[in-house]
Amino acid sequence: MHGAGNDFVVIDQRGQPLHVTPVLARAVGDRHRGVGFDQLVTIDRAEDADARLVFWNADGSTAGACGNATRCVARLLMDETGKDRLTLRTERGLLAAECDADGLVRVNMGQPQLDWADVPLARAVDTLHLPMPGDPSAVGMGNPHCVFFVPDAAAADVAGRGPALEHDPLFPARTNVEFASVIGPDRLRLRVWERGAGITLACGSGTCATAVAAARRGLTGRQVVVEVDGGTLTVDWRDDGVWLTGPTATVFTGVLDPALMAPA
Repeated sequence: MHGAGNDFVVIDQRGQPLHVTPVLARAVGDRHRGVGFDQLVTIDRAEDADARLVFWNADGSTAGACGNATRCVARLLMDETGKDRLTLRTERGLLAAECDADGLVRVNMGQPQLDWADVPLARAVDTLHLPMPGDPSAVGMGNPHCVFFVPDAAAADVAGRGPALEHDPLFPARTNVEFASVIGPDRLRLRVWERGAGITLACGSGTCATAVAAARRGLTGRQVVVEVDGGTLTVDWRDDGVWLTGPTATVFTGVLDPALMAPA
């Protein structure tokens, strides 16, 4: 599946647990020898929600939050059950998902984490203005984000700067990196380097983090349209959390070969 080009392998474990490991995630994530994905998502049963989701990056690490993957799985489960509202259990907590009249899926990603210890950062600093070249902001959305506001996001050296910034010592758990430019009071252009995945066409939690940072700096309001490389997403920072809305698509369904499922 994909949401604005942010692509996922979704594994339904509700009937037969697979027990994904870092080795298996890397094997499935190999775009030449496996399937390839930005993130892998497993669906499990949950007693307090419609399902429980776990997210894996292509490098075998786990991701605490993934907005577009959450929206994609919500669409899958809505089609399966006929519901237009769901609750999904993630490491971030219980997330509400809805389908609007246009068929777009929105998910409440929860309130942003704005205290340095919650992002997390290595030491106490002002999250709105980090002590780093380029004056970025830090925002936690269940995973860490470092948001730069630049004159032209399309021209940002994401591939060149992303890897070093991901591993900056200020971010003990590494970080996602966003390069955003303000198009108008309610519109942003965004490019992303994702922690554990590299450049992606979209990033749901990164889109939310960027919208929060822009609103905190007074660059935009709390409702914004965000243009990413793979399409358009909408963010609405409400009193009950940060809502992310956008398209979803199922590309294909299939069965993984047992040889890939048990890589050496």
